[in-house]
Amino acid sequence: MSRDAARAGRPHAQQVLVTGCGVVSPLGRSLQDFDDALFAGLSAIEARSLALPGMDAIDLGVAACDFDPAVIRSSSRLPLDRGTAMALAAAEDAAEQAGLPKAVLDSERFGVFWGSGIGGSASFDAAAAGLYGEHRRMRPTTVLTVMPNAAVAEIALRFGARGSAIGYACACASSAVAIGEGLRAIRAGWIDVALVGGHEAMLTPGLMSAWHAMRVLAPVAASQEQARAACRPFSADRSGFALGEGAAAFVLESSAHAHARGAEADALLSGYATNCDARHISNPDAAGQSRAMAAALRDAGLRPEDIGHLNAHGTATTAGDAAEASSIEAVFGRAVPVSATKAIHGHLMGAGGAVELLATLRALAHRRLPPIAHLQVPDAGFGIDFVRGEARPAPALRHAMSNSFAFGGTNAVLVASRVD
Repeated sequence: MSRDAARAGRPHAQQVLVTGCGVVSPLGRSLQDFDDALFAGLSAIEARSLALPGMDAIDLGVAACDFDPAVIRSSSRLPLDRGTAMALAAAEDAAEQAGLPKAVLDSERFGVFWGSGIGGSASFDAAAAGLYGEHRRMRPTTVLTVMPNAAVAEIALRFGARGSAIGYACACASSAVAIGEGLRAIRAGWIDVALVGGHEAMLTPGLMSAWHAMRVLAPVAASQEQARAACRPFSADRSGFALGEGAAAFVLESSAHAHARGAEADALLSGYATNCDARHISNPDAAGQSRAMAAALRDAGLRPEDIGHLNAHGTATTAGDAAEASSIEAVFGRAVPVSATKAIHGHLMGAGGAVELLATLRALAHRRLPPIAHLQVPDAGFGIDFVRGEARPAPALRHAMSNSFAFGGTNAVLVASRVD
């Protein structure tokens, strides 16, 4: 019998509570704004024209954040990349909600686990444009601003976290992996508290052009109304995703530590698994995804029928949605209601797992399932219970799952549960 099989049905010795969360997203900065858009299926995707010298203009759908990075001050006193500033803002909000600024923490047992697919992409794009286009020298702080672990370092400096401080770059699964590894570190007893999450801010000329060249972005008409519906996960007429940006952060604590300081929590992270398809660098593998979901269930000590909601990766690409639909059917059949929130906040790449976990936690908190926006006619080949039209009441909801599947074949699945 495998170790995972032997553990199935057994609770972990240490529960890991979610005591705080913060978000910077196209749906808003506050949880109220996030909830309003999430449960109403209100899309933040807009049309944007990218015009580069010597090239035809490109019309893209993007989901941008109403966010000014200049208002965020770094503890390092270095310039902040837009994405790093988002990360700090989300982390500060999560810490405030958890009451960490007033808590007495053992800094040696406080860690940071953070994900980003590319890191300081906005700063690097601007520096390269200045060097090659305007023949300006780079700033001496460029490396420190664009390095993949810049946000990890800034968060650790801000909060004095002297435990593990690790950045994860696993494309679209980056923040889901970071959150899961923070969960494991607490369970293992290495630390008591972890600030986890992820960010991405790649709405830059270079990266938008790169994604457009890959032909995975949904075509966008000039009409803003049509642009908002550009990303249609699991639809028969799906045609790709829209790029987004943002960050989400969570404070994770061992139940013993949270209770000792009087912290309250409505949810806990109950399961996590990650694996690799090892089949293809960009084409998803349904079998690998199924194995990840099954492993996350075993890690949580749950059965498929215990999951009352699944927030799918749902990129609205032809191959991606087909593979995920097949993997969900293999694990759950038609038993689990499925949402896909990229339809309204876009594909946030490295931040996707974190923001989509927040959506999953909000579904648990309100016992309501967000609808898949713009899903008029589902693909006839998918035998799944999609949440369509309006948010669906789920009064008995206790456990929910969030999927993140990435280029490179990395799969990461998180399971969250209500604290009752």
